Amino acid sequence: MADWAPVLIGVILFILLSPGLLFQLPGHSRHMEFGSFKTNGKSIVIHTLIFFAIFTILTLALHVHIYAG
Repeated sequence: MADWAPVLIGVILFILLSPGLLFQLPGHSRHMEFGSFKTNGKSIVIHTLIFFAIFTILTLALHVHIYAG
């Protein structure tokens, strides 16, 4: 039995936290932009830190597990 939680959590967070897709923090002209489909280096770093913080909390601290098979 394989634990699929890290894979699914990673894919979902990657999609939701892609800079410029839903929101971008910081934006080009504002502190936060929604649906701009543009990105910059600062927003990539911020979204990466947010991704790893949420991923770590869900997988290590809350012990989320999804077993298939």
